[in-house]
Formats: sequence, C-alpha cells, structure tokens
Amino acid sequence: MGRYRTPTVLAAASLLLTALCAGQAPAAAPPGRVDIDPVIAEQLDDAITAAMRKAAIPGVGVGMWIDGEDPYVRTFGTADKATGVPIKTDMHTRIGSVTKTFTITAVLQLVDDGKVRLDAPISTYLDGVPGGEKITVRQLADMRSGLYDYTDDPRMLAGYKADPHRAWTPQELLDIAFAHPADFPPGARWEYSNTNTVLLGLLVEKLGGQPLHTYLEQHVIEPAGLDATSLPTGAEIAAPYVHGYTNFTPDGATVDASTWNPSWAWAAGAMISTMDDLHSWVPTLVSGKLPDGDRLLEPGTQAQRLRMLPTGHPDVGYGLGIAELDGWIGHNGELPGYETVAVRLPQARATMVIVVNSDVDGKFGNLSSLIANTVTKIVTPDHVWALPAAAQPNAVPEPSAPSTPKPGS
Repeated sequence: MGRYRTPTVLAAASLLLTALCAGQAPAAAPPGRVDIDPVIAEQLDDAITAAMRKAAIPGVGVGMWIDGEDPYVRTFGTADKATGVPIKTDMHTRIGSVTKTFTITAVLQLVDDGKVRLDAPISTYLDGVPGGEKITVRQLADMRSGLYDYTDDPRMLAGYKADPHRAWTPQELLDIAFAHPADFPPGARWEYSNTNTVLLGLLVEKLGGQPLHTYLEQHVIEPAGLDATSLPTGAEIAAPYVHGYTNFTPDGATVDASTWNPSWAWAAGAMISTMDDLHSWVPTLVSGKLPDGDRLLEPGTQAQRLRMLPTGHPDVGYGLGIAELDGWIGHNGELPGYETVAVRLPQARATMVIVVNSDVDGKFGNLSSLIANTVTKIVTPDHVWALPAAAQPNAVPEPSAPSTPKPGS
C-alpha cells in the first residue's frame, strides 16, 4: 500500500516444501504443508545474515511458525548499538501500522455490538468531518474515503523532524488533514491514509465509552492473551526493548529513535508489541477466533473484514484494516527506526513475523520487506513477499519532495 502507505500482507495458497534430509532423496510434503528442516533453516540463516550485511541492518528477528511443525525462530544482530545487547523475541518494539489491525478490530466489535453500522456515514457518529455525510465507516476502514493523509503535509513532516518528542493530539492531526481538500470522492479508489484510522480511533472512544488504549486493552489485547502489547499514551516503551535507528533527522544523521513520541500515529500506528505476542495475534486476527476457541468477531463480520478489494497495486488487496499480498494476510508497519511484518498464509497454516530495528534506506528500499522477501523465497517460493515499490512504506521522506514516500505508520 503506498506511500508510507502500506500495510502489506498476503492471502492464502497451498505450499509445498520438500523435507530435505541429509543423505536422503527429498520427499514432497503434502499439499498445503510447509516443513522447515535443518537444511532449510541453514539456508535461511545464511540468506538473512547476508541481507543484513548488504543493507547494514543492526538487528533482525524472524519467526516462521507452521502449525504442528517445529518453528523457525531466530534473532540476528543487536537491539542496541551502544551496548551490543542482542535482539530477542520477547523485546518490545514499535509496530507501526500493524496497530491498524487492533483499531479496526475494535470498530468491528462495536459493529457486532450493534453500536456501529459499517455502511453508515461517519457523520452519524462524529461531527466535523468534511464530506462526512458521504464517507462511510467501511470506506474509512478499507482506505477508500479520499481524505487527505495528514502525514503527507510538508509542514507536519518538517515539524515532526524538528521535534520528534512532541506530543500530538488526534484532533491536531485531523485539523492538518481537514485543511486540505479530499484527494478523490469517497469510494472512487483506494489510497492509504492514516487520517482514516485516527478518525476510527475517535469513533471507538466515543461509542466504546473509554480511551482507545483502555478499550483495546480490555476488549482486544486481554481476550487475545497478549501480555506485552499496548497503545502507549506517550513516548514510553517497556523494557526490555529494541532500539530503533533512523536518519529521518534534520541533518540526515542516523540516531536512536526509541524514545521518540509516536502520538503522531496514534490509532494508526503507535502500538508496541513483541515478536512472541505478534505470533499469537496474527492467527487470531486472520481467523477471527480467540486462543480459547471463543470468537473475536462474529463470522459474518470477520468475513467482511477479509473481503479484499483491489488497491491498484499488483497482487495487493486490502480489506478492513488488513491487507493481502500473494497469499499472505495481515499487515506491515513502519515508524522511524522500526519496521514490522506480521502475516499469515492460511492454506499453509504458516505465520510469519519479522522485526527490523532500522529504516535507514540505502539502495534496498523497505528493510522489513527485504527480509520477508528473502525468507519467503526459500520457505514459500510460490508465495514470495514482493511488495511493489509504489506500495512500499517509507519512514524517511523529505518534506520538500511531496512525491517521496512519507513516514508512515
């Protein structure tokens, strides 16, 4: 999805991977089954470390879990360049636009509760949205509202670059967006906009009767059994945490962004989690079922969430706060210093989580997509993560060049 802009994700498909045993002829795995044996694991180790060297990535965490099989879970490099502490799967990290999967889950729960109608105009629930009588809740959730993305605003970007510790309110973000005309009439096309999800965060607060971080904690995070996931109210990040490195700075120097305030992304991208929690969350997100067997969402609501519509980018579809790319379903995210991919390939019963603690873009583009591409070429060669360049998120834009991808969530 594009211009800091995209969540990436993939939808289903059957996979076949040969189980290679040393000294034995390979035997084909049953359709829809993936195996990661020691030979494949060694290939992954070598390929990931080679990609890290080429792109100068400080630290990477990679998890590939196939239901019923031994997982491939590895961490490479450091979580903190100052101390050399290695990155680990239980470390907190900022997950950027993966946050959207939580916010939209809350909206859909309100749909199940009869408090929200997906095809009702947002003006039914919130005042002050330009053209809000023609923009539906569904169009906000599936990125077809046409509302200008406040993270495209050059002054906002310049202000954030100058003071990344500033606290932003949701209304300040919307005021920036609403000062611009809409990009297109509601429903005319797909365009990723963080403005949409900030509005939906306010919708949850109003109709859920709680601050967004409290609603998510009680209605989404706790039921899903996630112990290390939260929406911060400031710049806090719980220890142990991954330090994130970015050159989205006035002089282009690479700095540690781990204490930057993510409030500019709020409901669209400010959440914190761990690889371990994301491993649990993704199957729940994609199935609509909680770990204890209860429903996260009603089946009909979940089906609407997973109805992927074209985005205009090859092999990329988008549903309600969830994306699909060549079979993988879920979302990716990016904040200055942090990149995440959290997706599932349902027919293969495979979940992939990737955490990268840098967004410094040399000649390799989006770094989490680089690692995801490296992994899927080996493990799921029929379903390779290859997010189109136009849809790549990018967290190091230049405000003077509006056509350049922007800091997305």
